[in-house]
Amino acid sequence: MAQVSWTFRTVTPETWDDFTALFEGRGGPRPCWCMLWRLDGQGVAAKVGAPERRAAMHDLTHQGAQIGILGYDQGTPVAWCSIAPRSSFGTGLGKGTFPAGLWSLTCFFIRADHRGQGGFAALMAAAEAAAAQNGATQIEAYPVAKDSPSYRFCGFVPSFAAAGYQLQSPLGTRRSIMRKVL
Repeated sequence: MAQVSWTFRTVTPETWDDFTALFEGRGGPRPCWCMLWRLDGQGVAAKVGAPERRAAMHDLTHQGAQIGILGYDQGTPVAWCSIAPRSSFGTGLGKGTFPAGLWSLTCFFIRADHRGQGGFAALMAAAEAAAAQNGATQIEAYPVAKDSPSYRFCGFVPSFAAAGYQLQSPLGTRRSIMRKVL
């Protein structure tokens, strides 16, 4: 598989328009706005629609919160990865006490016309680098088996295993918790 020549940038107020262009583009994850895990596992996510999720993500970004990175192909946003401190997510990712320096890698989106080109591995590596630059010492991910009918936006177990992530435990019936020490 060819290596992509994408560049990566953190989502900030300056890149907000690129983020919205990607999410609102054809096939984009605009219903979710990557707020499912941030709204916690207490049913809040089911009670709010896309406009409220978009506004909540806007507020987080403009308050300086780490929310993720964008992948660009020749200056055009084509990919997204949610990477942020574990403490910024709710109980939908599991309950417990989490070590300082633990970040969560929760969601991926690559435009359909850019899939199958090695972008996932590049996006994951860029997310890990961004987290490390911001104090992460470990990253936790929540991938599924390749034949899973849902949660595919979390990535697949074999991809994370190949990148050095270790299985920690199951999370529900479909997802797994995997961690990597940076």
